[in-house]
Amino acid sequence: MAIERLVEPTMAQSDAEEEKMEISLRPVTFDEYIGQEHLKNNLKLAIDAVKKRNDGSTLDHILLYGPPGLGKTTMAGVIAHELGASLRVTSGPAIERAGDLASILTNLKDGDVLFIDEIHRLRRAVEEVLYSAMEDYKLDIVIGKGPAARSVRLDLPKFTVIGATTRTGSLAGPLRDRFGIIHRLEYYKEPEIEQIINRTAGILKTKINPDAANLLATRARLTPRIANRLFKRVRDYADVNGDGIIDTKIANEALDLMEIDYLGLDPADRNMLRLMYENYGERPVGLATIAALTGDETTTIEDFYEPYLMQMGLLVRTPKGRVVTEKGINHLQNPQIKL
Repeated sequence: MAIERLVEPTMAQSDAEEEKMEISLRPVTFDEYIGQEHLKNNLKLAIDAVKKRNDGSTLDHILLYGPPGLGKTTMAGVIAHELGASLRVTSGPAIERAGDLASILTNLKDGDVLFIDEIHRLRRAVEEVLYSAMEDYKLDIVIGKGPAARSVRLDLPKFTVIGATTRTGSLAGPLRDRFGIIHRLEYYKEPEIEQIINRTAGILKTKINPDAANLLATRARLTPRIANRLFKRVRDYADVNGDGIIDTKIANEALDLMEIDYLGLDPADRNMLRLMYENYGERPVGLATIAALTGDETTTIEDFYEPYLMQMGLLVRTPKGRVVTEKGINHLQNPQIKL
């Protein structure tokens, strides 16, 4: 059974309170949205152009991709708010049949935004329905079976699809080509993460010292969702073991308790690097072998472990497999959980 990691960038769906808190922390305007300046500037231009024309046209379909936890869902909400449009949220795995998608599309109104998370996981039959809907705002449905079957084409309101994915390579070419705006969300910089932590502290009415905010920012894996999750756990520690104020001492004690080291790695990250190094040294290790060593799925390693480890220079991909770098080896020998 997989154990949920505190630094997992995905949403903890089983925790309803956590999910509600995550939603309440989401910015709703470009001004409130911290980071991703290049993406915001491009989207502002596109949205302003649509508003200025005021000819009934809609914003081009948008594809947002990048590692989880960087704000793709939040950005979809911001785009809808800036357009003054309603946002309908669904996900690829939730749309099991073409009829499910048809039901969603026929309930949209002119100008609505349809956000599809994990769009790379749409079934092929569903994708084929989406093609004409995105390109021509038409819905082709088949009524009846066998020789009596007939195709009916329905008009749809003009809407904008925002797709989010962590795996653009898994998207079918015809689907990817129907997005007019394609952008990658990049990892954040530590000063931006610090701003997000201070914003969260203000919303949750918690006092945090500047040095403590900077400390949390260095441990948040350059990811806003993880920053907010760490902040909430440290706030819990401060409420129970202190006076509710987060200072450097409290932050260090809480992070040591959670075993989050100075690079933001948790025991699962260090365990993967350690198993690779102890068993294979500096030789390349295949993805399936790593999965067997750690007991994780290969997709989990590719989507949730590797991106940050590679970003920090602790792991590299080679044609023959994954290799722990010299920096990764040094980190294993001195993780510095306590600063």
